[in-house]
Amino acid sequence: MLPPWPAWLLLPFSWLYAAVLAVRNWLYDHGWKRSAPGWVPLVGVGNLRVGGTGKTPHVAWLVAELLRQGQRPAILSRGYGRQTTGPRLAAPTDSAATVGDEPWQYFEQFGALDVPVAVAENRQLGLDLLRQTHPELTTVVLDDAYQHRRVRPTLQILLTEFARPFYHDFVLPAGLLREARAGAARADVVIVTKCPPALTTAQQAELTAHVRRYARPEAPVLFSAYAYAPPRPLTAAAQAQGEPAAEVLALLLTGIAQPGPLREHLQTSGFKLVQEFVFPDHHAFTPADLVAVRRSWHPGQVIFTTEKDATRLLAPELAAALRSLPIYTIPVQVALLGDGAAQLRRRLPTEAGPVPL
Repeated sequence: MLPPWPAWLLLPFSWLYAAVLAVRNWLYDHGWKRSAPGWVPLVGVGNLRVGGTGKTPHVAWLVAELLRQGQRPAILSRGYGRQTTGPRLAAPTDSAATVGDEPWQYFEQFGALDVPVAVAENRQLGLDLLRQTHPELTTVVLDDAYQHRRVRPTLQILLTEFARPFYHDFVLPAGLLREARAGAARADVVIVTKCPPALTTAQQAELTAHVRRYARPEAPVLFSAYAYAPPRPLTAAAQAQGEPAAEVLALLLTGIAQPGPLREHLQTSGFKLVQEFVFPDHHAFTPADLVAVRRSWHPGQVIFTTEKDATRLLAPELAAALRSLPIYTIPVQVALLGDGAAQLRRRLPTEAGPVPL
C-alpha cells in the first residue's frame, strides 16, 4: 500500500528518516543509550502520529483515576509552543505563553487538587525538578513522551485515532508518523481513540487484528470515545447571553490538530455552523484573528471553541478583541468502551514510595 499521489514521491525520504530513528531505538533497546526509570512510577501517554490523537483528555482521565485511588500524581509535559525554556513548574502567575497551552489546561483543571504540572524539553530534568519540589509524589504522568526515550515509563500507553490509525500511515514526510509502525511494540496498552460510542464487537475485533500486527501480543487493545459536556461561557458576553439553544447559528473557532470530531458533535447536537475559523495546532491567536471573526459574527449568533484554545484566547493582549463576543467552550472527557476502564485501572501502577536518594 502506497500513500496517495504525490506523497509517494517522498517515500525515499521517509525510509531514510525511519532508518535513522530505527537505529536510535535499537541503541536504546540494547542499552547503548541510557533510558532511566523514574524515581516514582511513570505512566507515559503518547502516539506514533503527529498530533490529534486525544492525548490531553486521556492524560486527564489518568490523573483523575490516580487521584481517586488516593495517589499523589503529577503531570510532566514538554510544553510545546511556550515562550520559555528549561524545566519549569506551573504556578498561578503562569499562562499558556509561559508553559504551553496543554500544560496550562492541566493546571487549570488540576491545580486546585494539588497536582503539580511541570514542563521540560528534557523529561529527566523535569523529573528532577518534581523530585526536588514535590517529594511526596507517588506517580508522574508523562504527556507526549513516546519518542522521548531518556526516561523509561513503568506503563507506556500508545494512542491511535480511529479515523487515522497508525497502521494505515507512513513515516514523515510521506505520512504523519514520527517513527515506523514497529514502534508500537514498545506499548504496554494501545487505545484506539475517538471511536463511535456504538462501536460493535466485530469492529473492535477487526481493529485489534490490525494493531496486533505491530503491538506485543500481551498488550491489550482498548477503545475510547469522546463525551462532550454542554457549552460553558468563556467570555462575559457569553455569560450574559446564557446557554445557547439548539438550532442557533454558530461559528467555530479552533487551533487544534483535528477539529472534525467537535464539528460533528455540534452538528449532531443541532447547532447550525455558518462558518469555521480553523488555525494550525497550538496557534497563537492575534487581535487580527479575532477581528476577522468579529466581521463574520452577527448578533444572536454564538462562537464555539475548545478548552485548549481557550487557554490561548484568554491572553491579556486579546482582551479588547474578545470584548462583546459570546464565546463558549465545549468540555470533553474520555469514555472507555466496554470493560476498557477496568482493564486500564488494573494496569496502573499502585502507590509506591520514592526511590531513595
